[in-house]
Amino acid sequence: MVRPWKDPQLLLAILVALVALSHQVRRKTFMSVQEVPALETCVIATMQFVTNEFNRESDDKYNFRIVRVLKVRKLITDHMEYHVNLEMRRTTCQRLETKNCTFQEGELYKQIECFFSVFVVPWFEKYKILNKTCTND
Repeated sequence: MVRPWKDPQLLLAILVALVALSHQVRRKTFMSVQEVPALETCVIATMQFVTNEFNRESDDKYNFRIVRVLKVRKLITDHMEYHVNLEMRRTTCQRLETKNCTFQEGELYKQIECFFSVFVVPWFEKYKILNKTCTND
């Protein structure tokens, strides 16, 4: 009678199967990719985070504000990601100012188009920018 726990080939086969199974579980597969409206609650919170982070990291003397949302896609894998294309414009508010910010005109006028990929866990209010690309118009 063969005892399975003493058969090294059987143990090796079980180990390989377990490793392959755990690799499949960890691999990202897109469960859902869809375009969503910019007025969706989680999208609004994500765009607020993106704007705050952009202004915090920027070397510009003035804050930027979103002018127009071009496209928002929601990707769901083992987490949620928003891919956001938007236009931002320089305001009259400097770093610590946040109220009554009108857009700059004249020589200080600056508008940029940006793409952000943002990791989101909305129920914990956790956000992380995974990718950011901005270009001047």
